[in-house]
This record gives sequence, structure tokens and C-alpha cells, in this order.
Amino acid sequence: MMDTEARAPARAQTLWSAFVEALRGSEQDFTEGSIGRAVFLLAVPMVAEMIMESVFALVDIFFVSKLGADAVAVVGITESILILFYAVALGLAMASAATVARRVGEKDPDGAAVAAVQSIALGLAVAAVLGVGGAVLAPELLGLLGASGAVVRAGSAYASIMLGGNVTILLLYLINAIFRGVGDAAVAMRVLWLANLANIVLCPCFIFGWGPFPELGVNGAAIATNIGRGSGILLQFILLARGSERIRIRRAHVRVHPRAMSNLLRLGASGALQVGISTASWIGLVRIITTFGSAAVAGYTIGIRLIVFALFPSVGLGNAAATLVGQNLGARKPERAERSVWVTSFFNMLLLGTVGVVFLTFTDPIIRLFTSELDVIGYGTDCLRIGTYGLLFYAFGIILEQAFNGAGDIWTPTCINLGCFWLFEIPTAYVLTHHLGMGPKGVFVSIAAAFSLFSVVAAVLFRGGRWKAQRV
Repeated sequence: MMDTEARAPARAQTLWSAFVEALRGSEQDFTEGSIGRAVFLLAVPMVAEMIMESVFALVDIFFVSKLGADAVAVVGITESILILFYAVALGLAMASAATVARRVGEKDPDGAAVAAVQSIALGLAVAAVLGVGGAVLAPELLGLLGASGAVVRAGSAYASIMLGGNVTILLLYLINAIFRGVGDAAVAMRVLWLANLANIVLCPCFIFGWGPFPELGVNGAAIATNIGRGSGILLQFILLARGSERIRIRRAHVRVHPRAMSNLLRLGASGALQVGISTASWIGLVRIITTFGSAAVAGYTIGIRLIVFALFPSVGLGNAAATLVGQNLGARKPERAERSVWVTSFFNMLLLGTVGVVFLTFTDPIIRLFTSELDVIGYGTDCLRIGTYGLLFYAFGIILEQAFNGAGDIWTPTCINLGCFWLFEIPTAYVLTHHLGMGPKGVFVSIAAAFSLFSVVAAVLFRGGRWKAQRV
């Protein structure tokens, strides 16, 4: 008994030391040693990074909600357009992380540096094309998604700024993926800390005209977000130029490498397609929900932002699993890669299970933090409560998806996304809302059902093991 009591403080001290080490960052070989410790050291900063990313969305919607339902609808519909931009960013980030992690596992630092440079070059080129098109066509895109005339007039400038400034989204995701791929998750976390701090300070200043800042309304949220992300990118370039033990970019690396570029283009295009298929399904859902008016769109936007807030830490755990899979496959240790995924999935189940209990217990008070309009509160509480039921299943699905991607097997989750979110979720939402009379609740039910179906299919295919033979 006394021995057990004596061991408890020692375990707590060990856990605290590991937590501090994870936040500080240290040189580690994640292909050796305890899998639980490897998951912990990678997951802590990656979860913190994703929490910081989700804070961007919540900070914007918190302040914009003070401007009314139309302003929230502007943000929600523009976010649905930006989903396609996120798809490209995440696709390139996915390819970069998988390639860099595999080179690290193979003990090829030059190969990792080459992959990083090619990724950034691709990101800049893609961002330029998307930015010009998005900024010019912003009003038409809002109208295409069913925005009312008032929402289009109020939101065109906001949408133009956000779509035109997509380079800040793309590079922030892409370069942080490079840091994660080499196992330097703590650096990626610190970048998001800086970006979020700038956004939190500037958002209310530009929206409400605090101090010397102009009062720009909803447009101020777009400007603050881009400045915040831009500050994070500046730090990323400083850190890359300085170099570290994990990745060091020298002048010889800064040129086009056709083979590496071709490989990244192939993986990046497949990854963008995968993310685009899953995230563009949200556009279909928004198109359905807009038929019920601005209050329904505003409630849906708030509820989905909160669900995404819960999922971002899980994406962090998924990124940890992807890094471990990539590095261990590079080190020719496929069984260790698989064990890492199941350990990470269990941790994520505990995390999302806890969040789910909080959401279901305090649904109404949480939604009321963002709005006082009764119609919006009603739709928001329905969205959050129903969507939460799918989180426990998706705790496994989101980790398994990232594990496939970390192995370079991008087509398997692409096909699962297509089946679950396009062939199942959108038709189900339409039937429930318009033919079975459920209204917006039908959309919310379809989201929870699609999350659950995705997880079951992903688990079956992951256990098949074909991803272990993937080449990157």
C-alpha cells in the first residue's frame, strides 16, 4: 500500500516532465521506444496547435455575432467557399507531411529539405491563382450558395478579402505540416500561438473601431484574421531560414527538383481531392440550410463551429498518428506504425467522449454565449446536440483517415469520403429536410450519421493492411 502511494507522485512527476518536454520540443527518434510516450510527445503540441486553429473560427464568430444574423450568415457562407481553399491547403500539407516524415524515417535529411522547398513553391503558385479568382468572383459565389441580396451586399467585401488572402491559410497549414513531418510539433504550436494572439487582439479593434482603429464591421474580422495568420507565416520563414537539428534548408535545396515536385503534385492533388470531397459536402449542406432563412444559417454556423472546435484537437492527434505512421514505415516498422494508430485512437475516444458530455450537458448555455436571438439559439442548440452524437464514432474515424494519409495511401480515405459524405450525407439531408418534414434538423441528423458511417468503413479497411505497402 505504501509502495503504491509512493509511486503515485513519481508517476505524476514523470507525466509532468513529459508534458513540459512536449511543449518545449526536443530531439526524438519516434521509431524507437515507448509508443505511448511517442504519441504523447507528438500529440500534446499538435492538439494545442489545432486548438489554436479552432480559436480563429470561434473568435471571429464570437465578435461578428454581435453584428446580427446577417453578419453571421456572411461568415458562415464565406467559410463554406473557403472550404475549397482549405481542401487545397490541406491536400498539399498532407502530401508534404507524409513525404517529409518518410524521408526522416529513412534518415535522409536532404530529401526532407528538398520536399519542404518544393511544397512551399507549389503553395505560393496555387495561392496566387486561387486568390485572384476568389477575390474577383466573391459576390457571384455568395449568390451561388443561396445568400440573400442583403447578405451579398453586406458580405461581398468580406468574402473578397478572405478569398483573396487565402495565401495566409495555405502557407500556414503547409509549413506547419513540414514541421510536423520532421517531428517538430512544438514549433508548429508556437506559430499558431502567435497568429492567434494577433487575431484575438486585432479582431474586435477592426470590427468595432476600438482606439485608433477604423470601425470596419464584418470586414474588420477578415482583415484581422489575415494579419494574424500572416504574422505566423513570418515566424515560420524565420525559423526555416535559421534551421534546426530536424530540418535545415540550404541554398542547394532552393531550386526545382522535378522528381520531388512531381511526387508532391501527385500526392497533393490526390490529397486536395480527398479533402475537397469531404469538405465540399459542407457546401451542399449549406445550400440546403439556406432555404430555411438567415436564422437557420446562423444557428447552423454557430453549432458547426463548436463541433469543429471539438474536432480540431482530434485532428492534432490524427497528425501525430500520421507522423508516426510515416516515420515508422520509412524505418520499415509497419507493425509499430499500426500499434501507434490504435493507441492514438483510444486517446482520441477519451478526448471526444469528454467533450461530448460537456456539449450535451451545457448545450443551451454554450450557444447563448454567441447569440441572444431566440430563433438562432433554437437552431444552434439542435445542431450542436445532434451533431455531438456522431463524435464518439468519429473519434476513431478521424485518426484512421490521417493514418492512411501518413502512409501515403490517400485514395482509400478519398473513396470513403466520397461514399459517406456525397452519396450518403447530402441525399440523406435533402430527404430528411424536404420529404420527411424534419426541416434543418434533418441536416444535423445526416451529419451525425455520416460521421458514424465513415468511422466504421475506415476501421474495416484499415485492418485490411494494404496501406502498409504504400510507396511515397
